[in-house]
Amino acid sequence: MPQNLIEKLAQRFAVGLEAGHIVRSGDYLSIRPAHCLTHDNTGAVIPKFKSIGAKKVANPRQPMFALDHNVQDKSPENLAKYAKIEAFAKEHGIDFYPAGRGIGHQIMIEEGYAWPNSMAVASDSHSNMYGGIGCLGTPIVRTDAAAVWATGRTWWQVPPVARVELRGKLRSGVSGKDVIITLCGLFNKDEVLNHAIEFTGDGLATLSVSERLTIANMSTEWGALAGVFPVDEVTMVWLRERAAHVAKRGLAGVPSDADAKNSVHPRVSDARIAELERDKLAADKDAEYAIELTLDLDSVTPHVSGPNAVKKMSAVAEIREQKIKIHKAYLLSCVNARTSDIAEAAAVLRGKNIAEEVELYVSAASSEVQAECERRGDWQILKDAGAIILPPGCGACIGLGVGLLQDKEVGISATNRNFKGRMGAPSSVAYLASPAVVAASAISGFIDMPANFTATKPFGTIHVREKKLAAASAVTILPGFPEIIEGELIFCHQDNLNTDGIYPGKYTYVDDMTPEQQAAVVMENYDVEFRSIAHKGDLLVGGFNFGSGSSREQAATALKYFGIPLVLAGSFSETYKRNAVNNGYLVLEVPDLVRKLKEQFGAAKPTIRTKILAKLNFRLSILEIGGQTYAVPPVGAAAQELVLSGGLENWVKERL
Repeated sequence: MPQNLIEKLAQRFAVGLEAGHIVRSGDYLSIRPAHCLTHDNTGAVIPKFKSIGAKKVANPRQPMFALDHNVQDKSPENLAKYAKIEAFAKEHGIDFYPAGRGIGHQIMIEEGYAWPNSMAVASDSHSNMYGGIGCLGTPIVRTDAAAVWATGRTWWQVPPVARVELRGKLRSGVSGKDVIITLCGLFNKDEVLNHAIEFTGDGLATLSVSERLTIANMSTEWGALAGVFPVDEVTMVWLRERAAHVAKRGLAGVPSDADAKNSVHPRVSDARIAELERDKLAADKDAEYAIELTLDLDSVTPHVSGPNAVKKMSAVAEIREQKIKIHKAYLLSCVNARTSDIAEAAAVLRGKNIAEEVELYVSAASSEVQAECERRGDWQILKDAGAIILPPGCGACIGLGVGLLQDKEVGISATNRNFKGRMGAPSSVAYLASPAVVAASAISGFIDMPANFTATKPFGTIHVREKKLAAASAVTILPGFPEIIEGELIFCHQDNLNTDGIYPGKYTYVDDMTPEQQAAVVMENYDVEFRSIAHKGDLLVGGFNFGSGSSREQAATALKYFGIPLVLAGSFSETYKRNAVNNGYLVLEVPDLVRKLKEQFGAAKPTIRTKILAKLNFRLSILEIGGQTYAVPPVGAAAQELVLSGGLENWVKERL
């Protein structure tokens, strides 16, 4: 059975598969990732780790801690928090990178934790970045991180996979940032929401690893769970250069797992590269994809995202004519603060000064990047132009530290998110752009670019593949797990039903809410009649992107406590899905059923008792309604175990 690259990587890092099982999109898997990053939120994972009764880390080489988010905060409270994280790392022999070393995602790349043809996770959404070097990087939540520390494992549902073909070659003056801004703006109808992306095409050969990292990083903002480039000659050349640099640099600053006797880096070495050259991994020729997109690179010109929206784009050639005044400019974050990015900005700023009314804030992605930029002279160019230098870290990108946008200010940033209020005051306005556009804008005092381009419309195509009802292999049902669940369908048509609608925010931090009390307020903000319409044992059918919004886990547990056995929907917010399954609660995607119910019942009422009886057969992975059969994702042993245990924390306790 043919597999795409994502399925092959998931197969490689899955554990406990039945003999002969071939991993497919939709499968629930138990996975053992090669590495797991936590950053400042390590402080929140530690008590979770302890609360499940864990005394030691299953594999100290698997986790990695990097302090990067709030590194400018020198308060006693934050320093104490950082000290506790460092002490925990030392106690358990975990690799630790202190504040000032750099952003965790960049360190994952520099120090070989994220490695081609492997899988790495992080309790941070921008773990997608690892896909730039062919590593399947995907986000997890804090409970997952604690489970990985304690057992080496967590779970993952293989998402649908999108194939994105990049054709041709970028014009001079156009960057990888322009590519991902264009993809986000051109395909802005959630085409790749909760998908994993495989980038392909002849255009890949013209994209540097740094550009690939940028594109993979912001696949997060495009809505994807992963964005993976193939391991090709571009990757291998970069790795060889990286290994040579590491050998020359030595092991100073490398945590204690290094082979000090032989002075060999524990992860970045010629031997490991030679092994990778023998490890050919690629999608099968006839692999299946849920959606296929194309983009002609030679049609891309410099663009900006915004204001305050990643999926709204404007050609700089057009927007520069509006002379949109800016107050602050930013060259920082995990997406665009590497050596080549800073060199790109320095080439624009050489011999020029930043406009008097503009502040330009610069922070390298890592201390190593800064040192290299200093050696090249680019760092001094930025300083001479008037840039304000900040320590390596996240900083203003997440609204922390110096230089935040003030009331009604406008900023242009080479970061990855421009959500309202993220980088400062809610009344401020933020645009995203490439380092070159940020630098040119800082000089002009308005959104500008260093070269002249004629505004042309980017060209791309889209083809959605019809999902085939494959004859899935019978699923083995574990003792105690039901083979069949039957119930009447309760339909809540709303797309993007957010967690505040399911479980009101005013109750979120009432920590002593009992299960009965949670059930008593479920759906309160969506439909006050829900609790009188729905009954225990009903099967809830939601719309698309069910559970969007905040990460409150009670939006899953409240439905569970009400007596709804599971939720069916067209699609789910990935955070909602993880919170549900981590609490032993199943959520399954059945988009064709949702479309049919929308046609049948419309949107006149928020909650409808359909009088339709459904039979869910877990062994056969089908949902039967009258004479109609719908395929559902196979609920394998990994998901069944979590349901039987009552959630991930109990699952971990049972295995300690």
